[in-house]
Amino acid sequence: MKSKTVSHLNDAVEHFQLVLDHCPVSHPDHATALTNLAWARLQGYIRNDLEDIDATTSLFRDALALRPQPYPDHHLSLYNLTEALIWRHKKKRTAADIWEAARLYHELLPLCPEGTYLRSIVAGKNGVDYVIGGCNKLPIDASDEGIHLRRVVLELCPLGHQLRPRALNEFAQALQTCFDQHGSIDDLDTSIQLGREAVSLCPEGQADRDTYLNNLAVSLASRFNHQGKPNDLDEAISFHEGVLHLRPVGHKYRDFSLDNLGSVLVQRFNKHGDIDDITRAISLHREALTLRPPGHQHRDITLNNLALALDTRYDKSHVREDLNEAIDLYRESLRLMRLDHPERHKILFNLSSVLCSRFEQTQKNEDVEEAIVLCQQSLEALHSLHPDRHHSYFMLQEAYMSRYCVQYKPADLALAHGDGSALEAYSTFLELLDAHLSTRSSATSRREAAAAFQYARSLPVDAAACAIRHDNLPRAVELVEQGRGQQWSLASRLRTPVEDLESAKPTLARNYVELSKLISNAAQNSATITDRAAADREATEYRRLTRQWEAAVAEIRNLPAFSRFLLPPSYEDLQAAARQGPVIILVASEYSCSAIIVPTSGEPYHVPLPSVTLADLTNIKDRFARAIRDSSRMNPGESRTDLIVLSRIIWDQIMLPIVNVLEHVLKLKRRSRIWLCPTAAFTSIPLHAAHPFQTKADRSGKEPCLEDLYICSYTPTLSALIRSRQLMKKRVSPSFVAIGQGQPGAGKGKALLTVDSELELVHKLVPATANRTTVSGDKATRAGALSALQQNIWVHLACHGKQDPKQPYDSHFVMRDEHLTLLDIMERHIPQAEFAFLSACHTAVGDEETPDEVIHLAAGIQFSGFKSVVGTLWEVDDSVAKHVVESFYTYMFRDLKDGGVMDCTKAAWALNCATHSVKTKVPLEQRMVFVHIGV
Repeated sequence: MKSKTVSHLNDAVEHFQLVLDHCPVSHPDHATALTNLAWARLQGYIRNDLEDIDATTSLFRDALALRPQPYPDHHLSLYNLTEALIWRHKKKRTAADIWEAARLYHELLPLCPEGTYLRSIVAGKNGVDYVIGGCNKLPIDASDEGIHLRRVVLELCPLGHQLRPRALNEFAQALQTCFDQHGSIDDLDTSIQLGREAVSLCPEGQADRDTYLNNLAVSLASRFNHQGKPNDLDEAISFHEGVLHLRPVGHKYRDFSLDNLGSVLVQRFNKHGDIDDITRAISLHREALTLRPPGHQHRDITLNNLALALDTRYDKSHVREDLNEAIDLYRESLRLMRLDHPERHKILFNLSSVLCSRFEQTQKNEDVEEAIVLCQQSLEALHSLHPDRHHSYFMLQEAYMSRYCVQYKPADLALAHGDGSALEAYSTFLELLDAHLSTRSSATSRREAAAAFQYARSLPVDAAACAIRHDNLPRAVELVEQGRGQQWSLASRLRTPVEDLESAKPTLARNYVELSKLISNAAQNSATITDRAAADREATEYRRLTRQWEAAVAEIRNLPAFSRFLLPPSYEDLQAAARQGPVIILVASEYSCSAIIVPTSGEPYHVPLPSVTLADLTNIKDRFARAIRDSSRMNPGESRTDLIVLSRIIWDQIMLPIVNVLEHVLKLKRRSRIWLCPTAAFTSIPLHAAHPFQTKADRSGKEPCLEDLYICSYTPTLSALIRSRQLMKKRVSPSFVAIGQGQPGAGKGKALLTVDSELELVHKLVPATANRTTVSGDKATRAGALSALQQNIWVHLACHGKQDPKQPYDSHFVMRDEHLTLLDIMERHIPQAEFAFLSACHTAVGDEETPDEVIHLAAGIQFSGFKSVVGTLWEVDDSVAKHVVESFYTYMFRDLKDGGVMDCTKAAWALNCATHSVKTKVPLEQRMVFVHIGV
């Protein structure tokens, strides 16, 4: 600047300072004087003639403080301060200045109407656009303030703004980082929603599309890791494929894309087992490693990823070269990774795992010793509440077990099983899994989450086995109940009766009931949403409702008489299930197989089953499936030799030790009722069919089988049996409907020629006082069947039934038009219902992925309100099933002639009598197929 101009500027600053000196704080023009002086000083700073920008900024800040909203010049003072902050940022690049400018613009823009001069200045490239660009270049800050400011920046970029995609991406990244640090799934969901919008606003060919697509894929993969949604993994792979295409050889970020795609392919291999996925993943990681030579800052990450892929392939193919290379790579990754790296503990227990695998192959002691040390180091690296500690504990247990299996050191077995704190750990795991599942907005997604959790299948039985080892049988009962049937438990909470609460706190009761209804409705709505972005929004809303519901439950528990409201039941609570006969819980764990008998009163009894292992149960299940298939091709009169052999095995190895306790310890009378509650692998075995098939030692007759001795029923859980009994108090006038569909629509199955005659038979056997109706033919549609289920308290259903092993909630009864699915039935609440006979195939068999969730049609019917259900374990032969049906209803209603009433609690006895009475007419597998569930 010319010296004369500088002189004039200095004069102006001097005179404005004099004006300010004569306008004290109380003077009406003090703010104007501050502003004039500040602008003069700012002009000097802009022209590099004044250095003290901090004093200038303070002057503008003081002026703003004197012109609060709704002062007429408030918007001008906001603008003035932003100008000073922007100029200081241009010179000093101070992050605090650009953030403050963003906050001020957020307040200023609404005060500048479209078309005004100030708006044109504020909205220009040197105004808000500069601020947005400056914010977008700052490092990700996941603090509350950082998240708030990212939200502010996004609001400065309305739809159509050229910088909106970048602002969306930066906000999404901040939320992803926040999720990584704190674990709130809402942050991750919002990050994905923002990422989707950023990608949608950046079409093919635009420069930043690969970045936005990559970040969205990373977030989707992260959500898959935490929630197990298959669609998330599929999308993540698709997007990573797209990113890799946009980053050809030579691209500066190709190494990241190779690693990212390889990692998600490993995850898909773990889920589906396609060898092409793991082969390609290894190839991608190898290419990434060539782009990260020694000295590269991310080489340790790629070494770990490649090692994990090789380790994963070894688990499938057992090629020793993969195992040895994985060990070398893990060691190199560990050497390169800094000690405070947040992912270091994962490499420690990954290396421990592969060393245990090699020890089992070579039995070299140094491998297992190193594995134990590595697990201990991983535990030391994690604070007590870190969510990954359970992985380290699990691997340490596996290491001790590996050494025990080779060296048989009793101390290793004790170390593997741990001390009493293991029980607390299992309980905590189950609580966390319950909380995790409760955030999912539909029954289907809850099951997917349970199936995705690596240890979910064995967790309840392992917990119970741990309690048994510690001689704490009541706790074993509590833990197995807490961990089994969580799908039903979560759903039943929303149907918990609140009569007592309504008397004590009616307003709180109404709030709880209303929130329960909202959550139920939200869950039903989410099941029909196919748009991924809409599904994400629905999931976020569902969790918001869930938090409100949890707050209401917490408030209820603060009441003196409701401290255990909806908490996992205690043993004393659960013993109510045995009020009318003992409940036998069969526990199948990799550590041991045993039974726990819950008697009508007193402590439970432990029955070890030393002759059977988890592998034996799997073998029995598979042999049973083959024997049933073979029997279906035999003539009725042919001997079912394989079934007889298997029934003897079930008797000798499983049920006989239990019967001995029932007879000689509990002194249970013959023909008393018992309830079987199988877990894990036991759920796939027809325990009620246990039979010695041999003559008594004194030749006086045949040895009795289980169903000669006792009336057997099943129950999915103890709580399910208790709920059914509680609902029995509400008796209503009987009404009976027979629903049949023998002519399903095209493509829905072959015709069932005996359905109509079965319906006629049932109609004839049901007493006329029961208000009998029949729904069949064109009326037996999905809607017609649902209506009949809701309007009647006794139901007989004859049609095709199909259990879907992959999606059990899609298991269904085949109607004329659409399938009547398990999900349809679950969504109905029919508390007055009493009895259902499901004369259809596969109605009482669950899925293999989550056997302890007991997800099948009969369980769904029971959950909807039916207290007593007859179901089937495999395919029913219609030509002989009618004999069982006829005999069943004959026994069921035999006493009505003498003035008795229809009583659904007689169903187990009637089924027992029926299967005995038709021995000469019905082959063995068709007598075994029917089971009773409930009261």
